[in-house]
Amino acid sequence: MTVREIVDAILQKTGVPPLPEGRTCDRLMAGSWDAEVRRIATTFMATVDVVRRAAEQGVDLILTHEPTWFTGEDDTGWLEGDEVYRLKKELIDRTGASIWRFHDHMHMAAEDGIFRGFEQETGWSGFRMEPPEIDTLGFGVHGKPDGCYQIPGTTLRGLCDFFRERFHMDVVQIIGDPEMKVSRVGVLPGGGSLGLGTEYMPMRYMRLRNLDVLVCGDITEWTLPAYVRDAAQLGLNRGILVLGHERSEEPGMKRLVDWLEDIVPGTPVVFLDAEEPFTYLGSIGRNARQM
Repeated sequence: MTVREIVDAILQKTGVPPLPEGRTCDRLMAGSWDAEVRRIATTFMATVDVVRRAAEQGVDLILTHEPTWFTGEDDTGWLEGDEVYRLKKELIDRTGASIWRFHDHMHMAAEDGIFRGFEQETGWSGFRMEPPEIDTLGFGVHGKPDGCYQIPGTTLRGLCDFFRERFHMDVVQIIGDPEMKVSRVGVLPGGGSLGLGTEYMPMRYMRLRNLDVLVCGDITEWTLPAYVRDAAQLGLNRGILVLGHERSEEPGMKRLVDWLEDIVPGTPVVFLDAEEPFTYLGSIGRNARQM
């Protein structure tokens, strides 16, 4: 199959009409539409390390959820003369791999592929709460899940331990009493926890769905975190748990491997973990030698 044939089949399976050029970031970022594909990789982001690992495994097509070229639209005009862009593009060109971004259509499908992967990774599909009768937040309408779960009772610390183990994380940020009781959990992966264009959406979401904890991707410290910290300091049972954009959405790309089986029968598909972008250093102490 060619890159174009595979992408056309992916778009058809989502059930979303192909979005016109200029109205979607789902575009070919490198390579050729006519290239023959013998091996596919899925990943959260086609980082330099992912591109190198893909080449080592003989991958012809990389399906990435997030940008290759550092902005939401993957615009490269501003990168003229940039050393990072030049070196990365030279690397990609040497490998001969094609890179296609699968973002908008993945989220817009009747079953959001990122949420699907999150549920498969956590095993929470059986705990999904019914969406509200009237959608006031822009998702959850007409029976589409809105990312709310009634999980078996635990604590914020217990939930943190769960994600550290299941999502292979060294550090999980929280706000709230670690021993607070948790049952009703909302999930806003990726940029959803920034409000999707409306800063107060996560707070309204938490209130209207009567949530104990919000599991977040990205955060802005003076919006949702400030709201939840004030709630906790007032003695209310509220908390947030921050996975980060990459860890919260990577399961969707990991589980995409199985979703692709009937589209590319006989073509190997591998998952390449883009991994967290941060390295965490322990406290060096107030009197330790500074470098």
